[in-house]
Amino acid sequence: MTGVASDARLRQYGTEALKLAAVTAAYYGSAKLGLEQQLVRGQVTPFWPPTGIALVALMLWGLRMWPAIALGAFVVNVTLGPSILPVLAIAAGNTIAPVCACLLLRRVGFRTTLDRLQDALALVFLGALVGMLLSATIGTGVLVASEALAARDFWPTWSVWWTGDAMGVLFITPLLPAARMARLPRGSPAWRWAEALLLLGGTATVAVVATHTSLSLLFLIVPFLIWAAVRFQILGAAPCALIASLVAIYAGAVDSGPFAGHDLLAKMVILQAFNGTVALTALLLSAIIAERNQTLRALREACDDLTEALSRLVPDQPLDVRRKSNT
Repeated sequence: MTGVASDARLRQYGTEALKLAAVTAAYYGSAKLGLEQQLVRGQVTPFWPPTGIALVALMLWGLRMWPAIALGAFVVNVTLGPSILPVLAIAAGNTIAPVCACLLLRRVGFRTTLDRLQDALALVFLGALVGMLLSATIGTGVLVASEALAARDFWPTWSVWWTGDAMGVLFITPLLPAARMARLPRGSPAWRWAEALLLLGGTATVAVVATHTSLSLLFLIVPFLIWAAVRFQILGAAPCALIASLVAIYAGAVDSGPFAGHDLLAKMVILQAFNGTVALTALLLSAIIAERNQTLRALREACDDLTEALSRLVPDQPLDVRRKSNT
């Protein structure tokens, strides 16, 4: 019995070690992708996917995942500088922010399925906008205190940092659980797949057009988000929102379309407003549709139970006859 218990513990430790390693690797890999669009000092970007990955890991596997997040943040930042002590402080801020966001979401009973309106609201306001204030403030403050950044650049840099961390939560956190729970539908008609491909392609096309013209056409993204949420809920809305956000972030980085001619702070205000609108539209509408579908299923089940109960009260008639008479 002792040997069996020891093997079970070893397997448990091995599983935990694999989870920690996977979170660290995912954090590091996604950080490298996010740094492709860096705007300040080679390390501050308007889209930081690691925050979303960190929050998902904490929500699914518990707060014991924080060492993996801390290690991933340290490995990413140690090559960016400015020196070891500021790097440790920045890594601490990058760890504390998702942990606090996780605690806030747990406090309100957040569910990663995002099938309730309250879950979508909690993710947007508590997980993204409030939770990521810590990492942006600590990180920017450390850069200014270490003289790696001028004091006058605090707010523009802070706006990029906060935007990047918040966007990581808004667009990665819904996507990963949705992909985890997704199952390939069996027997789906070909037009259903064609609709999904048309939706993704249309979102990307409209986003590119809207961000490469001086006209104010960003609102054209909204109908595609509504289409995705109504037809596919979070599994369709999350990828479309991510595509629109990535295109907008790239446009902001290269001063294209509606971002041209603005300073860094103004671009971040425009980008945060657009991405916030996209996220709210996708998440809230998806949650509302999911709640409606759950209510319809509950009503159908209640009707079936009622029909079964009536069949027991009038046992002499066939069930289909009784159903017709009831209608």
